Amino acid sequence: MDDNSFDYIIAGAGSAGCILAEQLSRDPSIRVLLLEAGGSDRSPWVSLPLGYGKLHTDPNRTWQFLTEPDAGLAGRRIKWPRGRLIGGSGSINAMVYCRGLPSDFDDWAASGAKGWDWHSVKPWFEALETQVSADNTRSGSGPLHVQDVCDQIHPVNRHFFDGLKEIGLPVTGNMNGDDPEGGGIYRINTKDGMRCSSARAYLGTAKKRANLTILTRAHVRRVVIRDGLANGIELTDGRQFTARAEVILAAGAIGSPQILQLSGIGPGEILRDLGLPVLTDNPNVGGNLQDHVGVSYTFEANEPTLNGTLATLPGKAGAAWAYLWNRKGPLSLSVNQCGGFVRSCPKLNRADQQLYFNPVSYRVIAEGSRTKVMIDRFPGFLICAQPTRPTSRGRIDIAGADPAQAPLIRPNSLSTEEDRRAVVAGGRLCQSIMNTQALKRLAKAPAGPDLMSLNDDALLADFRERATTVFHPVSTCRMGVDPESSVTDNRLKVHGVDRLRVIDASAFPNITSGNTNAPTMMLALKGASMVLEDRKRVLS
Repeated sequence: MDDNSFDYIIAGAGSAGCILAEQLSRDPSIRVLLLEAGGSDRSPWVSLPLGYGKLHTDPNRTWQFLTEPDAGLAGRRIKWPRGRLIGGSGSINAMVYCRGLPSDFDDWAASGAKGWDWHSVKPWFEALETQVSADNTRSGSGPLHVQDVCDQIHPVNRHFFDGLKEIGLPVTGNMNGDDPEGGGIYRINTKDGMRCSSARAYLGTAKKRANLTILTRAHVRRVVIRDGLANGIELTDGRQFTARAEVILAAGAIGSPQILQLSGIGPGEILRDLGLPVLTDNPNVGGNLQDHVGVSYTFEANEPTLNGTLATLPGKAGAAWAYLWNRKGPLSLSVNQCGGFVRSCPKLNRADQQLYFNPVSYRVIAEGSRTKVMIDRFPGFLICAQPTRPTSRGRIDIAGADPAQAPLIRPNSLSTEEDRRAVVAGGRLCQSIMNTQALKRLAKAPAGPDLMSLNDDALLADFRERATTVFHPVSTCRMGVDPESSVTDNRLKVHGVDRLRVIDASAFPNITSGNTNAPTMMLALKGASMVLEDRKRVLS
């Protein structure tokens, strides 16, 4: 057999690609090639849950993307780091495991993605997961461990829950359960105190299979398409690989539309201007960009917070000892310990804000072209309300024919009145929580803009000046039934090209209410089953 010939070629070894590679290579008769532009995920900073603070600014492990000036955010250019290593952004993220609200997926189905409603996707979430309680009781048998850390969170978080109860907001014991609305403790995908990404959960065993080839430092130039069929992949170093069955793009919300456009699939006018052939003129490739945007309000505290642990040498030594001793303590957790999905107004039919309450405060310091996170020396905490379902739509388009050239990212944030109202509603919600007796007892003074003094106009103006991405870009190759408004069909096949799919967060019809890593992995698992079903149909 030709060493450069495979049944399936997967471009991108991120949260989706690792699951796809494992699922497709289970059959020893299927030969799979997994390509990753970055390097290995073998690093203590990847394994250590709190290590992601360093990974975000590491150009060796992240693509240091920068948006175009965003008018909705005061004309600022915002950094969009994305994973550049095995595991993708799932190897550098904060590990908050949130499925999203059930209604998010009913929205998917209503938009044309038949078979992606909540009833249909819930079993795929369950197939991913092993739920691990605080006492180590387990349910489910999926490779991905979802850890309940309620016994480890910082005691200062009690004030947050007391504040929610004061103003009549619900509290939930499981944001991934049957009743996810309310404040709660975020569950995280860790195992034995270490990151449990899809790379660790799925690819860890699959990489030993003889029928799976994994190439790192393999940057894709284009999909090779002949007579309307995806025949393989060409890399930037000139190597070509043939796909006998399918090419699957899993390069993420930035990488997948970039590869499609470089391959001649995208907005015809843009491609022609760059001297690229137009094989399929589809302006939806790179369009429909959605992301969560948020701003944090920081306060000095009247009692100790994680600052005392993470900003001092004795505190760091104690945290390191706790971690080495039993894989517990602050280093085994996400900095995002508490939050939840709540309604800013009781009249709303579902939660419109995602909250974060972190028992730590910090500053992001620019050092040349890089940034550094500095924990405040005083006791501090932060609160953030992030609108859950933005209606603004942006674009990602290639800037040239060179794959090494970063694409143009235009988020178009806060371009709708609905989104601007949601920002103000989120700010008002934070004010209500901070105005409770519980939070008044905790807060000593504002450590940044004085949230409590801001009126509606000032809340919006402050958001424009300080808000940033929450690292959830999706929908740039959105699925749907109509080729006029989508890139793939509801089986993730690219319109107009045979044997080509996109299976990653770019295929989301709409953004989910919360963190997007869990639904990305669900989509990959369900998408892999579709690939295998279609293979069986062809061979039968």
